[in-house]
Amino acid sequence: MRPLERRPSLARAWVYSDNVDTDVIIPARYLTTTDAKELAAHALEDLDPQFALSVKPGDVIVAGHNFGCGSSREHAPIALRGAGVGAVVASSFARIFFRNAINTGLPIVTSPAAAESIEDGNEIEVDLAGGKVHDVTQGLTFAAEPLPEFVMGLVRAGGLVPWVRARAAAAAQGEGAAVPRGGVAS
Repeated sequence: MRPLERRPSLARAWVYSDNVDTDVIIPARYLTTTDAKELAAHALEDLDPQFALSVKPGDVIVAGHNFGCGSSREHAPIALRGAGVGAVVASSFARIFFRNAINTGLPIVTSPAAAESIEDGNEIEVDLAGGKVHDVTQGLTFAAEPLPEFVMGLVRAGGLVPWVRARAAAAAQGEGAAVPRGGVAS
C-alpha cells in the first residue's frame, strides 16, 4: 500500500449509518489472517454484500456517529485500507478505531455536517491538509477537523510501523535530526 498523498481526488461516497462496529466492518470469522487483501475481500460483507465487490481505490466511506465501535481489532482499518478506501468521513469515531486507523495508515476525517448531508454514490473530495470535504455532486463544502501534523505524518507514512522504521533508518544513518517530528524522511 502506498503512503497517503496529500492532494484531494474525486471518490465515490459509500454512506452508512451510526454505530457501524468492527464486527460489521470485518466479521470475526475472518480474523485468522492479517493479510490486507484477504480481509478486504470480506470488508462490510454482512452490512453491504456489494461493497467488497464494487469499491474502487480512493472511494470514501461516509458514516454517522461512533464509527468503528465494538472490539479493538486492528483488522477493521486494515480491511478498509486493503479494499482501497481512501478515507473514512464520520460524525464521530470510536476512540480505539480512531487510533487503530491512524496506526494502520487509514485517513479518517471528523465532519458531522458532511456525514449528515452526503448521499450514497455522490462524488466527493476529501482534503485532509485543508480540513475540508467537498460534495461535488451537490456543490457543497463542509469543514472537517484537521488532524494534527504529527498524526498526518503517521498517516502519510502508511501507519505507525512504517513511520517508526523510517525514523530508525534515518537515525541509523546519522540523519535523525533530518526527520521532522511527525514526518518521514524524504
